[in-house]
Amino acid sequence: QVQVAESGGGSVQAGGSLRLSCEVVRSTDRTLCLAWFRQAPGKEREGVAAVYGANPYYADRVKDRVTISQDIAKRMVSLQLNDLKPEDTGMYYCAADTRLTCFRTRRVGRDDDYEFWGQGTQVTVSS
Repeated sequence: QVQVAESGGGSVQAGGSLRLSCEVVRSTDRTLCLAWFRQAPGKEREGVAAVYGANPYYADRVKDRVTISQDIAKRMVSLQLNDLKPEDTGMYYCAADTRLTCFRTRRVGRDDDYEFWGQGTQVTVSS
């Protein structure tokens, strides 16, 4: 029903910026919550940001440094990461939820709230 594919990861030095992109292909007109998650080495996957329409939701720990945006016409959802820190290193995943959990809870949510996942894109931040 929904396919998502990430791009834009890379290696940067601390203090730098990256913009991650996710192409969203859906077989229906159903609206979606779209989110970005991060999984650091040896740690569980955790939410970074989500968006439903024009409504963004952010994890408290990153809300001053990231911006999520959606371009419905281009079928893209992007994540701008600023002032990157070594602890931001990890695999970043794009995810989609047809049940609109982020909109109902006004939060990014947990990974089990999301039904469809991409393969991930690696972000490495060096000090």
